[in-house]
Amino acid sequence: MRKEFIFEKDVGFESCHASTLVELPDGDILAAWFGGKEEGDPSVKIWMSRRSASGWSKPAIVAQEDGVPCWNPVLYLDAKQRVWLFYKAGPNPEQWSGIYVISTDGGQTWGEKNHLPAGLLGPIKNKPITLSSGEILCGTSVESWRAWTCWAEIIHPRTSEWTRHGPIAVKGENYGLIQPTLWELEPQHVRAFMRSTRRIGYICRADSLDGGRTWFPAEPTDLPNPNAGIDAVKMADGRVALAYNPTSRGRTPLSLAVSADGPPYGGWRKVLDLETERGEFSYPAIIQGRKGDLHVTYTWKRDRIAYAVVAQNDLAK
Repeated sequence: MRKEFIFEKDVGFESCHASTLVELPDGDILAAWFGGKEEGDPSVKIWMSRRSASGWSKPAIVAQEDGVPCWNPVLYLDAKQRVWLFYKAGPNPEQWSGIYVISTDGGQTWGEKNHLPAGLLGPIKNKPITLSSGEILCGTSVESWRAWTCWAEIIHPRTSEWTRHGPIAVKGENYGLIQPTLWELEPQHVRAFMRSTRRIGYICRADSLDGGRTWFPAEPTDLPNPNAGIDAVKMADGRVALAYNPTSRGRTPLSLAVSADGPPYGGWRKVLDLETERGEFSYPAIIQGRKGDLHVTYTWKRDRIAYAVVAQNDLAK
């Protein structure tokens, strides 16, 4: 495993969190995160950096909103090789609005800002997935003082229509799940893993058999979750890699686990720890590159974003 920081300190913000990444067709990596004085402060903007053969570029502001903070960017490369940058803006998660911009030149320039209508937020933390049908499935969630609940949003590429489906929740429980990460086990069979409150204490799982339109009730897995973000990716060999904090409290360690060979993914094996020292190591984002390696970004003590590359050999069965 190779680890590095995307930037050092004193780059224009005091605190940063909630990174995302995508591999471009030329092999470069784009990463984005929110940064400012502190989470929720009106100074918080969306920042971006590109990793090429010469290393990471100097972080630059890619999105901002007047008078309110930005939150939780999400990068996604679609079938037309366009890069989408989704993010949220508003004084707090209960008052978020969803926004996205699209780049047709690998993140060099961005098109006009698109504000989603009330009730749609776009992918809330983790990357969308392209289904076998060609539809784009986004895992989203809504937080209020009375309810934390997950949903699925579908972007229909031929019509550009958005539809919202769900909720995805533990039966009889409307307060407890946010930030789904998704993968397609087989055509139209989608699985969601979700962050949970400490009262539940475990990553929860729910399945859809119709491409995210309807969902079975969510159930806790045996994977601990301390109310912290997770992310997963289905790899080319059919297994799934999961980045998460395997503890009931705190946000350390940050670890990587790999599923059993294929459906129904009944067991998980921890492969390695990304971080084990005291402090906050959280909100991982994970993708598999074209060469088979896993690429992970995550929050490093709220003042830097770390980047790790995990070679295929480290994922041996």
